[in-house]
Amino acid sequence: MVDVVEKEMDNPTFKSDSVLSDVHLHCPNKRHLMVRLNAVGQPVFLSYFKFLWNTEDSASAKHVREATTGREHQYRSGDELCDKDRNNLKKERELNSEGVAAVLDDDGDLEVVRRRRSASDLEAEDLLRDRVYPVILMKGKEDAFEDEEQGCTRSDVVKIEHTMATPLEDVGKQVWRAAFLLADYILFKRDAFMCCSVLELGGGTGITSIIMGTVAKRVYCTDVGEDLLAMCEQNVALNKHLMEPGRGEVKVKELDWLKDELCTDPEAPYSWSEEEIADLHEHCTVIMAADVFYDDDLTDALFRTLYRITHNLRNSCTVYLALEKRLNFTLRHMDVTCEAYSHFRSTLNDLENLQDRKMKYTVERIKLDFCQFLVYERIEQL
Repeated sequence: MVDVVEKEMDNPTFKSDSVLSDVHLHCPNKRHLMVRLNAVGQPVFLSYFKFLWNTEDSASAKHVREATTGREHQYRSGDELCDKDRNNLKKERELNSEGVAAVLDDDGDLEVVRRRRSASDLEAEDLLRDRVYPVILMKGKEDAFEDEEQGCTRSDVVKIEHTMATPLEDVGKQVWRAAFLLADYILFKRDAFMCCSVLELGGGTGITSIIMGTVAKRVYCTDVGEDLLAMCEQNVALNKHLMEPGRGEVKVKELDWLKDELCTDPEAPYSWSEEEIADLHEHCTVIMAADVFYDDDLTDALFRTLYRITHNLRNSCTVYLALEKRLNFTLRHMDVTCEAYSHFRSTLNDLENLQDRKMKYTVERIKLDFCQFLVYERIEQL
């Protein structure tokens, strides 16, 4: 549990530079999320993210796909829609196909006729929204979020401590969709990662490293900032039970992209030992990073770090980069653009075209047609 110092209501939690991840917008609680967050300040949360470990279980995979589709795929007992829902869907299709006559008010404005929502519609919405379970961790008082997932078995969820609506420099303390996308790919291709030695750059809360730790031999989950690394280490400890004995070791280490060398100071927390650096250089064959391309200077620093690390590896290495292409309207362009993504692609092309006698980099875009094993919104911008 984490102590929380509450802020006064006249000191707003969310400011103009606050950044909020979309992951927790699907929340089962009825009260408005932002109102509740403002009431308690900016605490640490514990979220339960449901997932399926058995990727070869076709029935389980089918259940995940059904959970992420529309209302027509919200199955009842026996994997069939009840008669009431089937009739409602039939009426909705008929209404959509026939159309509705335009209704105007006295001023000539269009009045929108909305279909009356049935009880089954509300139940289906609850099922769709019932995706993550953020619980505010507090000592000495009742939780602001009800812990609705007490009954979840430990094998059904990965538990992650995190924050919300942070300034840009603290976005690593939030959970982002690209981390789930990369975790999905790891579960889908888990045989390819079996017994590998893996390095994650910008690991943040550690969720992707934790998923990788269920199949890989050793994972070095790296980031910068003692408080963030402590949060990551706590998350690794929370999910220790998911990793098989004798395998799946996740080590949390500092790796600053703005520095040329790894921290080896024995007095510094999360520093590297000489044995760990030797192990990384000798055995690492996979490097990964998720949702770390939002600042051009940091993107440049990351690619410099990638170049430096891969030069020191004994074996050839595959680098997996996952990101969300975020579109923004800018006054400078007077158009919708994605400058961070454009800079990422440009830098990636520079790396591929690099003339280096020792190293050769090839880039391949992975199709997103692999199964979804974590329940989240896989949008087309991922």
